[in-house]
Amino acid sequence: MLLTAIIIYLAVTVAIGAWSSKLVKNSSDFVLAGRSLPLFLSASALFATWFGSETIFGASSVYLEEGLLGVIEDPFGGALCLVLFGMFYLRPMYKMNVLTIGDVFRRIFGEKIELMASLFMIPAYFGYVAAQLVALSLVMGAVTDLTLFEGILISAGIVVGYTFLGGMWAISITDFIQTTMIVIGLIWVSIMIAREAGGVGEILSKAPPESFQFFPAPEFNEWVNYFGAWIILGLGSIPSQDIYQRVMSAKSEKVAVRSTYLAGGFYLTFGLLPLFIALGSKALYPEIYLDNKQMLLPSMILAHAGLPVQIVFFGALISAIMSTTSSGLLAPAAILSENIIRPYFGKKLDDRHFLWILRVNVVAVALIATVMATWETNIYELVAGASILMLVSLFVPLTAGLYWKKASRMGALFSMFLGMLSYLYLSTFELSISPHILGLGVSILSMILGSYLFPDQQLTDHELS
Repeated sequence: MLLTAIIIYLAVTVAIGAWSSKLVKNSSDFVLAGRSLPLFLSASALFATWFGSETIFGASSVYLEEGLLGVIEDPFGGALCLVLFGMFYLRPMYKMNVLTIGDVFRRIFGEKIELMASLFMIPAYFGYVAAQLVALSLVMGAVTDLTLFEGILISAGIVVGYTFLGGMWAISITDFIQTTMIVIGLIWVSIMIAREAGGVGEILSKAPPESFQFFPAPEFNEWVNYFGAWIILGLGSIPSQDIYQRVMSAKSEKVAVRSTYLAGGFYLTFGLLPLFIALGSKALYPEIYLDNKQMLLPSMILAHAGLPVQIVFFGALISAIMSTTSSGLLAPAAILSENIIRPYFGKKLDDRHFLWILRVNVVAVALIATVMATWETNIYELVAGASILMLVSLFVPLTAGLYWKKASRMGALFSMFLGMLSYLYLSTFELSISPHILGLGVSILSMILGSYLFPDQQLTDHELS
């Protein structure tokens, strides 16, 4: 019965994608839903951006081992990113009225930086989508006899199906349904766990003291690395297309700003529920925790919950992961199509052909992510790696370009390349300070020095177009 319910749910999701294809008339509809989403769709889409495998699987298992200090990156850093984006980045970018964040780099720095930023951005999504495919496969494997590889292939096929057809319209509509499922499912399971354990207080009283330690030890390196945990998602995901496309799909700037604040609040609130569920599950069923930490929650539900709870929980779980996956597929497909292919073939392509290029690139991204998913199965590490790449290469040029008048093209180029190279090099050593913090520092310094040593001449109209 559980498997039947899951199959029906997946079929309905694909059907929504097929229906949403009727709303897609051009590339703007496919990437930004025609910039027409009301507040409830915009906020639910933003909330669902990251509420996927890393929040439910990755963060919950890390929390049980390391406490709150181990999950500062997500959900706390994720909520911070949404709030900061709404406060400082949304308004200037919304006014540009462009299709991708790569277009934003072109408006600020010109075509060459647009190309470089796009090339730096796209690879980060492969690991991100791979993490979601691994998680979907793990869920399917929990209720069927599918192997990890078979589950990854089926998961990729389902998500590609509705994203290919409906683009951002399909993602936004299914996000609203999926967000509803997530909220109901997590609240229901939290209440069930609390009742079985004898109350919330009973669960909290049995937790190790480090479970609630929010601040690090009073040592310099500890605080620096604590700051580093906040900025992986908190700053690293600001220059990302998946956030950009969901925010810019709102029907007005006012709606877009409100949706970031609402989504940030929802993300932090409901992002803590999987941690509570994991804490209660470990106390009630320690044998399941010892068997497979990442699969603690679904294994506990299958072993100890009734069928209605199983259907709601697995519906919420699949919803969360599918929503994140679809966004992760569309984002690099849009960047590849708009900022790499269009500049070289744009004069020969009408919008109808460009729309098909977008769809083909969705499939291409899925193929690469599927291959990566078979290499690495640690969900939290896959997602963290994706955000770090953008943090050390793109965050500083975007921020400087929006707020520093002296920011130059050469400064942006130095910042991207030297920030990334320094991070990759430093990652080969075992350091007391996280290498992405040092990489970010190099990126900032390179932006300042490059801009002062090589100031911009006036950009031509062609370079800004």
